[in-house]
Amino acid sequence: MHEWMGDNGNTPHIVVDAGVDGVMVPAEHIKDGKIILNISHSAAHNLKLSNEAVSFRARFSGVPFDVWVPVGSVLGIYAKETGQGMIFSHGADQPEPPEPEPEQKEVPKGSRSHLKVVK
Repeated sequence: MHEWMGDNGNTPHIVVDAGVDGVMVPAEHIKDGKIILNISHSAAHNLKLSNEAVSFRARFSGVPFDVWVPVGSVLGIYAKETGQGMIFSHGADQPEPPEPEPEQKEVPKGSRSHLKVVK
């Protein structure tokens, strides 16, 4: 998602649950137990995205800070410009997403196929 957003000229941001053990973010920027972080290459220096954590160095109110965010604390990622992205659910008590219904294309009555039989 991060790469796709950047490739499309959008600015990727992540929403982080700051209460999860191991999260290292500037406490003065936490609101309601969460923090939103700009993880674009221009804002997040030495950005490392792995299966374990997101880490980078950034400036908060002009002060450099080494950010460390375990993947389990990431609640979602979205593009600042469009608001589109993905929200992640956590925990066993979260409901399972519904099964997608198979798509059924309805053929209008009286319409003919555009295909021809070739011999």
